[in-house]
Amino acid sequence: MPTFEELLAEGAAVPTDGWDFSWFDGRATEQRPSWGYARLIAERMAKVEAALDIQTGGGEVLATIPVAPRLLAATESWPPNLAIARRNLAKFDAAVVEIDNEADLPFPTDHFDLVVSRHPVVTRWDEVHRVLRPHGSYLSQQIGAGTVRELRDFMMGAQPVKMERFPMMVVAEAEAAGMVVTDLRQEALRMEFFDVAAVVHFLRKVIWTVPDFTVDAYRDRLAELHTFMDRHGPFVAHAQRFLIEAQPAD
Repeated sequence: MPTFEELLAEGAAVPTDGWDFSWFDGRATEQRPSWGYARLIAERMAKVEAALDIQTGGGEVLATIPVAPRLLAATESWPPNLAIARRNLAKFDAAVVEIDNEADLPFPTDHFDLVVSRHPVVTRWDEVHRVLRPHGSYLSQQIGAGTVRELRDFMMGAQPVKMERFPMMVVAEAEAAGMVVTDLRQEALRMEFFDVAAVVHFLRKVIWTVPDFTVDAYRDRLAELHTFMDRHGPFVAHAQRFLIEAQPAD
């Protein structure tokens, strides 16, 4: 069995570029939402002429669609992901544009039939409304309030839950921007971490869980977590997810 120090080193060495989570196979598990986000966007992409994926990451999910619209674009803010996204989406001749997550979208008004986004850091509802055609739609799987709070609170102590991540708050923001919410679903999904290397890699990759995380700064908490898992098995947390679909009201 690897030692604590070996596990720390392993978790710290894994590259964090893109949104490929295949390294976690056998190290951690996460229950998937019942609605099947990848399937939903594939169905919708096959029926439209122009679509946009906001905050695409490395384009991993978008790249799974079997049929792409004639015009396909994506945005991403993190430079290391841009090359990955451009490579993954080259088969669709998709334009991958680098913009800040909170910036205006660099596309004309009434330009897209469909806008999608998986786990956006922020949603500019006013810009989504602007770039959508009158009968277009926005489909997004988002991270809900209190996601993975068991791990965050273990590492940092009890933390407040961000109100802006509650689905009812997101619905209010959408409606204030002139959107009508046509579908809203939410689920709590079980996660299990089997060793401390998986925890280290997860916290390095999903940086908003513990924003100031470094192995050195949290070594004592990681040591306690390693002892717990060695004695009692996986560390269990829950990912909060919700699906929201909306259309322009006018």
